[in-house]
Amino acid sequence: MATVDAVPDRLLKSSARQSYDPEVDLDWDAPLVDGLWFMQPERVSLYGTPMWDAMSEEQRIELSRHEVGSISSVGLWFELILMQMMVRDLYDADPTSSRMHYALTEVADECRHSTMFGKAIDKVGVPAYGPAPRIHRLGRLMKTVGVGVSAYASILVAEEILDRWQRELMRDERVQPLVRMVSRIHVLEEARHMTFARDEVEQMLPRLNRVQLAWHQAMLAQTAFMVARALVNPQVYDAVGLDPRAARRTALANPHYQDTMAWMGEKVTGYLDDLGLVPGHQRGLWRRSLLVR
Repeated sequence: MATVDAVPDRLLKSSARQSYDPEVDLDWDAPLVDGLWFMQPERVSLYGTPMWDAMSEEQRIELSRHEVGSISSVGLWFELILMQMMVRDLYDADPTSSRMHYALTEVADECRHSTMFGKAIDKVGVPAYGPAPRIHRLGRLMKTVGVGVSAYASILVAEEILDRWQRELMRDERVQPLVRMVSRIHVLEEARHMTFARDEVEQMLPRLNRVQLAWHQAMLAQTAFMVARALVNPQVYDAVGLDPRAARRTALANPHYQDTMAWMGEKVTGYLDDLGLVPGHQRGLWRRSLLVR
């Protein structure tokens, strides 16, 4: 395991070498390209279902527009939670330490990312759906009680599942150039954030007693379920003329979508399982999140 400041030191140097300003590094005035998708069609929640087969090509592309807007707005929502948890964690930290300096650098990154997602949602021309109201209310609790191992592990879950999706998306030439570039910027900078979160989890985990470990395992499972299920707000289906409840049921039962969610989650859940943070008694909730088969 690295020394306490070795990882933050390295990440600070990386941030100094390569960071982006979405205000100047993205061409917000460029028009969207007619006929291109807004995300990979194979990753759209209804792909491969009879409901999908009955849709026109234009309707499918429109659903991809609304789903990418939903996922982006949920990502923005979670970044706001992340920033609040990190700043609260730094309240008692040493302001001369590399750890605090990098954590503040990460918060600055996330401020830019949230602005970028907000501008992208507006440019794509869909509502900022965010999570369903119940999940939004639960987020207020999470940002208040989230601390320590489960907080940083939750950050890792949210960042890793979006990272895997965006790494594929940014290379897909069927997808709008704006969406691909937003994904590229996010992937490049989030790589540092995920390294920091993994290091924090690994530094904190050995200090937990059995009761504390059980609490963090439960908190992490709840958060993973909440975030994964929130990605596609059911209102996206209404926007393309589908019944939201019926489409939501179809999506959750869709083997293609289940495979997509498990694919998005397999790297991070394998890592957390190896650390003992996905115990057998919480595995049912992890499976319901669709991140674990």
